[in-house]
Amino acid sequence: MVEFKVHTQETAPDDAKPLLEGAAGRFGFVPNLVGMMAESPLALKGYFTLGQMLADGSSFSPAEQQILWLTISRANDCHYCVAAHSTGAAKAKVNEDVIAAIRNETAIDDPRLEALRQFSTRMVATRGWVGDDAAERFIAAGFEKSQVLEIILFVAHKSISNYANHLAQTPVDASFTQRTWKKAG
Repeated sequence: MVEFKVHTQETAPDDAKPLLEGAAGRFGFVPNLVGMMAESPLALKGYFTLGQMLADGSSFSPAEQQILWLTISRANDCHYCVAAHSTGAAKAKVNEDVIAAIRNETAIDDPRLEALRQFSTRMVATRGWVGDDAAERFIAAGFEKSQVLEIILFVAHKSISNYANHLAQTPVDASFTQRTWKKAG
């Protein structure tokens, strides 16, 4: 197995140091994911750039964004991002029942949020081959056609971190350990 170091601001490649400094300012610490991805400053910059684009320009609310990131991470079985986005969803005031439903892959009581969970899960599971009926059900739940395409950006963003965490087996940060999740089986 190839081992990936979790870099600190001192050990990171020079091009990654400002990115780690920014993460420390935003989170109050350098998350292990960020430290690990610092091995490739380009990958880290791409991940941050796409994440910022989504945070700043998405038509989804901050709570819906966290629901998307959590759902996609769960669909990709990413232990690190499920813990991190469970924490983020709670901070975004997502109901604990909704967080639990996503983590357990069970239905959400709110039909609109359930449509968001189902559609984004299907997008990951089918690698985009969702079918017309799934997209139509998503739109019928109150979403826009443009949001179907926006979800692809959320999948791309989470695929970067989910796949990186799969490769590196990134340890979950202490700030997220209360939300630790492991794939059953």
